[in-house]
Amino acid sequence: MAFLEIDDVHKSYGSFQVLRGVSLEVNKHEVVCLIGASGSGKSTLLRTINALEPISAGRIKVDGDVVTGPGVDVNRLRRNVGMVFQSYNLFPHMSVLQNVTLAPTKVGGVGRAEAEERALELLERVGMRDKAGSYPDALSGGQQQRVAIVRALATSPQVLLLDEITAALDPELVGDVLGIVRELAADGLTMLLATHEMGFAREVASQVCFLHQGSILERGSAEQIFEDPQEERTRQFLGRVLASGRL
Repeated sequence: MAFLEIDDVHKSYGSFQVLRGVSLEVNKHEVVCLIGASGSGKSTLLRTINALEPISAGRIKVDGDVVTGPGVDVNRLRRNVGMVFQSYNLFPHMSVLQNVTLAPTKVGGVGRAEAEERALELLERVGMRDKAGSYPDALSGGQQQRVAIVRALATSPQVLLLDEITAALDPELVGDVLGIVRELAADGLTMLLATHEMGFAREVASQVCFLHQGSILERGSAEQIFEDPQEERTRQFLGRVLASGRL
């Protein structure tokens, strides 16, 4: 049984269909990259997994438990399924340490001393321990994104969702953030990420899914998708990316 099961998921806003029958399985320790043009449904798909967006039809299961529909324990879900956003989403009135310890203490029931100890260990890992007392507006974009990753890891999630986490960064900062994700992949953390960084996807992905107009048009290994795509739309997309120098 796959760790994450997305079964015929639809999402609509009124008459506008964002997701059109998406089905996907992600096994434990896999890194699955979602690629495709802006507006293809990548971010919406990630948000449905973490119950940030209700689905219109279908079913999502995490570790065998249905996490869509009425009666879902959202706090439990978000302890097990961490998410890192494009725009960091740090609380500006809280220090770095307070941002990182908030979920473990308020939602996870972890004692403050234990939560702070783990937070400082994680901040050390990403080179941010010395910024524990700083506030987000004193940090660069790359530093804020590193804190956002640490915040998502603070509850020890079983799967991590990453939504275009380098899109808002200056080019020279992208490598630092992707380096952290690369280490997490090497550690075996299950991840599902939407990205425009094709070179990175090619390097870390165990499975690549190309989304087009709300559907997974093509999926396969990184080698198959990037070396021998079967669908004309996939070839066109990768051709444009290659021309922009991002592949």
